[in-house]
Parts: sequence; C-alpha cells; structure tokens
Amino acid sequence: MVPSPASSGPSALDAGSASEVCPGCGAVLASLPDSAPTHPGASASCARLFEVTVRGLRDEAQADPSTAPLIRLADATYDAQHPVAADPGRLDAALDRLAEGLGTRPAVADAAPRVWRATIADAAADLDVIDLRVLVESWARVVQEDWRA
Repeated sequence: MVPSPASSGPSALDAGSASEVCPGCGAVLASLPDSAPTHPGASASCARLFEVTVRGLRDEAQADPSTAPLIRLADATYDAQHPVAADPGRLDAALDRLAEGLGTRPAVADAAPRVWRATIADAAADLDVIDLRVLVESWARVVQEDWRA
C-alpha cells in the first residue's frame, strides 16, 4: 500500500498567511516566496530548513569522516518523513537506511503516520541547547517508532 502524506489540502499560504504546511511531515513553517520544493514530498520551506540544519554536518564531513553515518541517518530520516505516493520504493529504501543507521529492523510502510511526533523543525528549534548529533539520533528513533505505530 502506498502511504499518503501526513497532511493534505491547501497550505496555510493559500489562506492568506505567510506560512505553509509541509505535505510530508506536516510542519508549519514560514513560506519561501517563489520557491519550488527541492526535495520530493516536502514543501520548499521544509526542504530548506533541513538543508540549513544539517549543513554543518555536511561541512564537517570533509574533515571528519566519522560524520558520514550521521548524515546518512539524517537523510534517511528526512526521506522517511516525506514519502512520495508515486514512488513507494523510495520510501522502502529510506526505511531500510533508517533501520540500518539505528541498528534495528526496518519498519513496514503500510500507511504514513497521521501525525509525526517530531520533525526537522523540532530538531532545528533545539539546536541552541542540544548537540545536533543527539537531535538527529533522537529524531530518527521517533520517526522509526512513528512508522511502526
């Protein structure tokens, strides 16, 4: 069964506000005017927030190869939260990579969670008080648990 996005319908931007709801994870974020999504299944603002949040890890990977598994875990987690109905194989691959990064069994993608307990927006909001490595690992575990629920 192909999962449906966690939320659907018009974005908050359509209602005349300056925010939008990500069709994948459901995060409500400030909209980026004249921007197209850069990640399948995600809003432009959500994809940009993810990019900015993990940029430090990607930059660090040049000097510290031990960062690579954490980057793969972040990418897998983000992909698992932003399924594309037309590409169920992409989701299955993300769930496999997520489980591999956590050292667990993969979740089965029967239907996308109706509500996510944590998104990249939650991780980004805590960056000033919690180490990004800890945030990514915690977010990944919650996403995998949400898929299993």
